[in-house]
Amino acid sequence: MTGPDLLGRRALNRATLARQLLLGRACLPVPGALEHLVGLQAQAPDAPYVGLWSRLGEFRTTALARAVEERHVVRVPLMRATVHLVTAADCALLRPWLQPVLERAFAGQAFARRLGGAGPGDVVNAAAGLLAAATMTRAELGAALAGRWPEGDPRALAYAATYLLPVVQVPPRGIWGVTAPARWTLAESWTGRGPRRAAPGQLVLRYLSAFGPGTVRDMQTWSGLTRLQEVADRLGPAVRRFRDESGRELLDLPDAPRPSPDTPAPPRFLPEYDNVLLSHADRSRIIDGRRRVPLPPGNGGARGTLLVDGMFSGTWSCARSAGTATLHIETFGPLTVAAAREVSDEGGRLLAFIAPRSDPQVVLAVS
Repeated sequence: MTGPDLLGRRALNRATLARQLLLGRACLPVPGALEHLVGLQAQAPDAPYVGLWSRLGEFRTTALARAVEERHVVRVPLMRATVHLVTAADCALLRPWLQPVLERAFAGQAFARRLGGAGPGDVVNAAAGLLAAATMTRAELGAALAGRWPEGDPRALAYAATYLLPVVQVPPRGIWGVTAPARWTLAESWTGRGPRRAAPGQLVLRYLSAFGPGTVRDMQTWSGLTRLQEVADRLGPAVRRFRDESGRELLDLPDAPRPSPDTPAPPRFLPEYDNVLLSHADRSRIIDGRRRVPLPPGNGGARGTLLVDGMFSGTWSCARSAGTATLHIETFGPLTVAAAREVSDEGGRLLAFIAPRSDPQVVLAVS
């Protein structure tokens, strides 16, 4: 299939990298970048700091930490029922849309069958009263709820509350370099913003702005929502329609950037769980073959993935000992001399960001 409406894999790669601010670092404030990206994965609390460092010029950890402390941005379960870092405005906008995703995710867990006879709605109401009075960890919330439903599993009761009730995690969780338990409170009381229900197509358009061009399945993979085809069909001239190399329909914003496939893509170090690797049903635009994306445990900021020429090409980790920080980079195959030099140089800049007071060493090897 040929023609002006065909977008090959490399064209999709460059378009997505441009939307994700990974072709060139952008000059944006932290809240503006997060709204453009529709948030960053934040299961690992320090991961968004590395994600923003790779995307923004002159980014400093204090800029994001201050935004978290001042409640301009929040950590909240959203897309795919995972914790994301979003602006307070996007929390109010997105959370109502994703309620079905969170309900479905909780219903599929064993916890949903361990509530000790409590109805989910009753648990939500009781938890709302508790969290209105004080922030709580899941352990504290579960113990308090178990006082009312002693036959219930305290962990199950707490998970029901944090999945089904609009809640956010509060600092110091999410502050760079601080290890702190996740404490929860009500989203509306923390942000001062009530829920806003936007037009159905707005979520699709936001996705395309950050991740497009994309299929309806891509949008559903990113969000966890279903039946988005009905929404897409009603968008009319708000979207332009293309085809990929397999003939699948791609939607995009008419004026969104679609750079030439020959546009250079510099190496980029991404944190664990970065959305650019997880937000398409067909990941071939950025991942060769069926390679799995590693999802390591931990607080983040010390390991992640590597893009070379726009593709997932390796992993990285940082080890510290006796004042030295060593960045270990393992690529899936050999690099050209020029690419190896660029990766090592960018790795040195990463070390200067995550370990600024250490003696830096970069070790590059083929996995």
